[in-house]
Amino acid sequence: MRPSTVTALSLTLTLLMTPIAAQASGKAGFNQQDAAWLKRDSFGLDTASVAAYRALGRKALLQKQLDDRLGDALPPAIAAQLASYESFSTPLEQLLVSIQQAQQQIKIMPDGPEKVAANKALQTRGNRIGLEAQQAELLQAIYGPNQLKEQLVWFWLNHFSVYAGKGRVRWELADYEKNAIRPHALGKFRDLVMATLQSPAMLEFLDNAQNAKGHVNENYARELMELHTLGVNAGYTQQDVQQLALILTGVGIAPVNGKPQTFAPRMAPLVIRHGLFEFNPQRHDFSDKLLLGHTIRSGGFDEVKQAVDLIVRQPACARFISRKLAEYFVADNPPPALVAKMAATFQRTDGDIAQVVRTLFESRELLANAGKKFKDPMRFVVSSVRLAYDGTPIANAQPLVGWLNQLDEPLFGRITPDGWPLDNASWSSSGQMAKRFDIARAIGTGNNQLFTPAGSTARGAGFPMLTTRLYYDAIEPTLSQATRGALAKATSQQEWNTFLLSSPDLNYR
Repeated sequence: MRPSTVTALSLTLTLLMTPIAAQASGKAGFNQQDAAWLKRDSFGLDTASVAAYRALGRKALLQKQLDDRLGDALPPAIAAQLASYESFSTPLEQLLVSIQQAQQQIKIMPDGPEKVAANKALQTRGNRIGLEAQQAELLQAIYGPNQLKEQLVWFWLNHFSVYAGKGRVRWELADYEKNAIRPHALGKFRDLVMATLQSPAMLEFLDNAQNAKGHVNENYARELMELHTLGVNAGYTQQDVQQLALILTGVGIAPVNGKPQTFAPRMAPLVIRHGLFEFNPQRHDFSDKLLLGHTIRSGGFDEVKQAVDLIVRQPACARFISRKLAEYFVADNPPPALVAKMAATFQRTDGDIAQVVRTLFESRELLANAGKKFKDPMRFVVSSVRLAYDGTPIANAQPLVGWLNQLDEPLFGRITPDGWPLDNASWSSSGQMAKRFDIARAIGTGNNQLFTPAGSTARGAGFPMLTTRLYYDAIEPTLSQATRGALAKATSQQEWNTFLLSSPDLNYR
């Protein structure tokens, strides 16, 4: 590194190790409390989010977001990028059929260079399909008009985590986000659980597609209770896990080999099909089960519905989900009183996610903990790009994916099913801070390829000018004295940009 770079990095690392101190209110009509609330409500401030806040006010903006009345419309250039992705324009069943056909053709090919090339081409296509899902999630997080919903989409993707590297999961990621998570991000928690339960990505990742009578696989049943709904130490037993696994036998993925399935006459009426989801009664254990002290009578797929209803209505589920939401939005150790209020709302509304989130965002605890929650890499990258480019459509999302990989939080890259951690300590080591500074510099100097279409040799846009009206109106009045002092030492606009993006004010919220 050049000496000036080393000095800048040292200065920034020193700043980042200290949370933001409370500052005096800024501009009339958008003071520090307004900025603090909107930083929690969105991935990060941009001109559009501040304008919406000012036009609607906090209460009306929150209401529109919770009612999902802001829509998911993206800038035309961004929408066109998503539409160009094979994984978004092609139904999942068609994608999986094409994989199977390609695999069958490769299988009958004689050994040699052509077979090796065909295998490599299929792997390359699968990697591209997975990359498209990562890019699409990042683009929607940056440009989605309902920023509260976009945060919840990422939160639930992380909560109901799947790993792209297992089996066919990379081919199924776009369908998982689009059809299982996004439509239910603000709905009833039960519906979200059922949507993930019937998703090919989840069924394949946690092995329930192989769960059948006589060959019981407990993986999904265990994680459904421990990671998705009740949490550890919630009072359930290993026997409950075993019973739930029996309930889930036959819950799997429909074959895509083109051969018609035949069912015994007494079984045929019990078959359930939704897209690629299939409940196959011939693979189901029809015994009565005892789950959490309640008898689940033999009834095919209805057993699954009863079990999910029973689980999500447990007080432990209300507490577990409420605490995770509060940890994500408020603090590593959220105030017990806030969690209790959210859990009470969860139980009173039968798991209405929007109402639980309303309780959180209308609480005094939200702002009482302002400036103490460190951004994980996803929130850091998205908020930095939102601020730096302020709605300007980028042409290449690959650098975004690369930055999350560098920061050790790749989308759909968590091998274990517990999702990425949400606490400050997991993302604030000195090594993480050094990487974060480098990424802030890439964004702040414009040396990042965001505006160079993939495969193009054309030069992209120059560095962003962060000293805009948005900065002076909504950001500058809230900056700490330490950050102001660091900015005053910058020797160029690019270095100033880097200092701002790596400051504690923009890394804590």
